[in-house]
Amino acid sequence: MSTLRLIALEDTVVFPGMTVTLPIDVGEEKRVLLVPRHGTDYAHVGTVADVVERIRLPGRGFAAVVAGLHRGVAGAAQPDATGGLTVEVEEATDVTPAPASTIDLEREYRAVVHEILELRDADERVGQFVRAITEPGALADTAGYSPDLTFTQKVELLQTLDVVERLALALRLQRERLAELQLRKRIREDVESGAHKQQRDYLLRRQMDSIRKELGEDDIAVADDYRQKIADAGMPDDVRQQAERELSRLDRMPEGHGESSMIRTYLDWLLAVPWSKQSEERLDPVHAREVLDADHAGLDDVKTRITEYLAVRKLRAERGVPEDRRSGVILTLIGPPGTGKTSIGESIARATGRKFMRMSLGGVRDEAEIRGHRRTYMGALPGRLVRALRDAGTMNPVILLDEVDKIGADWRGDPAAALLEVLDPAQNHSFRDHYLDVELDLSHVLFIATANVADTIPGPLLDRMEVIRFDGYTVEEKVAIARDYLWPRQVERNGLRPAEVTIDDALVRLVITDYTREAGVRQLERELGTLLRKIATAIASNTTQAPVGVDEARLRDALGRAKFFQEAASRTAVPGVATGLAVTGAGGDVLFVEAAAMSGSDGLVLTGQLGDVMKESARI
Repeated sequence: MSTLRLIALEDTVVFPGMTVTLPIDVGEEKRVLLVPRHGTDYAHVGTVADVVERIRLPGRGFAAVVAGLHRGVAGAAQPDATGGLTVEVEEATDVTPAPASTIDLEREYRAVVHEILELRDADERVGQFVRAITEPGALADTAGYSPDLTFTQKVELLQTLDVVERLALALRLQRERLAELQLRKRIREDVESGAHKQQRDYLLRRQMDSIRKELGEDDIAVADDYRQKIADAGMPDDVRQQAERELSRLDRMPEGHGESSMIRTYLDWLLAVPWSKQSEERLDPVHAREVLDADHAGLDDVKTRITEYLAVRKLRAERGVPEDRRSGVILTLIGPPGTGKTSIGESIARATGRKFMRMSLGGVRDEAEIRGHRRTYMGALPGRLVRALRDAGTMNPVILLDEVDKIGADWRGDPAAALLEVLDPAQNHSFRDHYLDVELDLSHVLFIATANVADTIPGPLLDRMEVIRFDGYTVEEKVAIARDYLWPRQVERNGLRPAEVTIDDALVRLVITDYTREAGVRQLERELGTLLRKIATAIASNTTQAPVGVDEARLRDALGRAKFFQEAASRTAVPGVATGLAVTGAGGDVLFVEAAAMSGSDGLVLTGQLGDVMKESARI
């Protein structure tokens, strides 16, 4: 046991037998203990070294030439008078083991080092130096000269006191270096033999390919992954065969082929379709009617049709009647705006326990939006129906085709014509998307289309639809809708509580007659919202105390003067005035036809853009 000055070396390891120059101040010491350190972590074994020479550097710095002697196990450290540390050291000189225990390790170690030196084209004198070492411990320590060993590996080698274990560790580390160098050489040779005169980016790409191949991460693994996904997807037989054909093409393609990414995208879309997944449908007509009644007032026709559909499905399921793929339902709700056509779709989905997807078709002019693009085009995608099935995650969602009467047509095709197959229960079990190019069964989807007018829907398309017409609401129906649905919803949206504000039916009727003229109830809801915002502002500003009972004065103050007047009685009381009715997609109105007698010559001249029928009627 001896006491030596401790010299900590930051991320540096000095082995016995090494003579190095270090930027350290050793004072007057003749022998020191060199201990590797990383941050605040010290190795517990260092190298006992002789101080061969002290050097004064420019700028008051110091350096020392030290020669490593043997290992030393560090004990407790104590500060010395110069501000450094001294440590108790148990000096551990190598004990030479029996030759039989190390001779094979020594022979293999020298052979591995010789291979490394050849791969590195090292100076022959390095090999001679290694061959000249006869002590097994010193031979193992030559691994510490390697620049490829990490700091941690060198510390592990330094702290291995047993000579046989140290030699085995050094051999393992040098084998890893040899394997790495051989891999680099093989990659370099592969690249050089195949690259010829290609550019630098091609070289780098081939290097990446070779590295992936060595790691087992090439296209074989990708193909196996796709093969497993296809097996688990539950595809129909013809779809599975198509997927396997495309996968075989991907298998045969060379690495980096431009078309491989297109095939992968196609396979990803095939796998995105939920071929074997369906929502568990709730076939309960009574429950469905309760949900629909809770969400919407009136609309008896559509509610009755949905309950009939569920009742038939329930009877067929209970009595074991085979499923008919041609018995799909395509309902088309035609009526004025604001009558609840779009919102009824969500209620139907909730009543049947299906997923709900909405496709807005207003202004769509490209046929590919419905059928998808051919795969030959760059950036090709499936149509909206395939994307809706992917997003729904099931093959039996409720899909709402909103504003189907506002589809356009131009040089890109007619989307309405593409819908002919989709909305035909006799055909849509074998719908074919241009991108996927396989048959897609849409017979389980519950399609609901909405439109304001039937006139702009092409005849063949309208013929495939089961039309349910929505009439405009009467005043009494609007009062009931406002009381049971619109008023509670607007109270909540405006931050009020039900008990804080009340309104009676007479005032709701006043809002309907004096401030709205519509078939639906959208403007009515806006007017109620305006009234409630005024009340909410008054309550928040402490100018009004809750609860508030709405009277006519408060209503007039919030909504302003009346916008519409019921003038039919007063107008028709005048001789020469008759009434007519106008019906449009937005509802209807009363027209006043007034006859006037005046002096003048015979004949009547009509100006403006009037049609022949209108001119003839005026003359009569």
